Amino acid sequence: MSLLAILLAAGAAGCFALSSALQQRAAKREERHPALDPRLLVRLVRRPVWLLSWLPDAAGTGLQALALRFGPLAFVQPVLVGGLFLAIPLEAALERTRPHARDMTAVAVGVVGLAVFLGTAQPRAGVLDPTPGAWSAVALACGLAVGACLLLARHAARAARGALLGAATGLLYALTAALLKPFTTRLTTDPLSLLTDWHLYALVVVGLAGLVLNQNAFQSGPLAAPLTALTLIDPVASVLIAVTAFRERLSLGGPRLAIEIAAVAVMAAAMWLAATANRVPPRGKVPPGRNP
Repeated sequence: MSLLAILLAAGAAGCFALSSALQQRAAKREERHPALDPRLLVRLVRRPVWLLSWLPDAAGTGLQALALRFGPLAFVQPVLVGGLFLAIPLEAALERTRPHARDMTAVAVGVVGLAVFLGTAQPRAGVLDPTPGAWSAVALACGLAVGACLLLARHAARAARGALLGAATGLLYALTAALLKPFTTRLTTDPLSLLTDWHLYALVVVGLAGLVLNQNAFQSGPLAAPLTALTLIDPVASVLIAVTAFRERLSLGGPRLAIEIAAVAVMAAAMWLAATANRVPPRGKVPPGRNP
């Protein structure tokens, strides 16, 4: 595995952590909107903190694109989970509170599970661009999964709603990363061809949908619930897309498969810990979904 790809992915994780903390701070002070309602973005664009969050987000996207150029999708996306370490303390610092023990436990459990999975699976590179049939299958699977998350989130409690919307966002971000990989390759070889490349327009649609859902998720209470779900679902979905569509290879021989299944179960436990948090905001804090 290229050391450059590791460093680029780690840098992207840090940038995304800062961006997530800033966006959550702005989004949770807005009136709650239905999922995928673009009016939320219209309101958020008036908040300086939300606009500021796009500086680290843009830097993170650039680093992520470069990392995908030099490393396999099944490795780069999971490395972004490192952002979990920073985003929870950053949220607490912005709110002038201490990180909650349950949030940090969910983060630690999820990171351990993902680290074990990556160390055992050892992803290796495959094709640069899947076939049209493979892309269709990926789009259908992601669409059905996102739709199921949105249906369940409609009647879920605060933390659970945030986790479900975070999971849906993670699926869209995994699809975005998959589209970004061949897009980045063409950008460095034949940039003019991108104007007629369907990957560009698919990136715009999927990326915008992920952006709106992410802000919806941030309105649902503590950052840990949506961020844990997003950051764990994203790499798992990315690995599945990498193996099935990009034909990237994982090590499954011997006891590895059992260890990988156990690691996925640990990550699911981390999501449950974050999603079942039910805390009352401290006195003086503005409840999510209310304007200051």
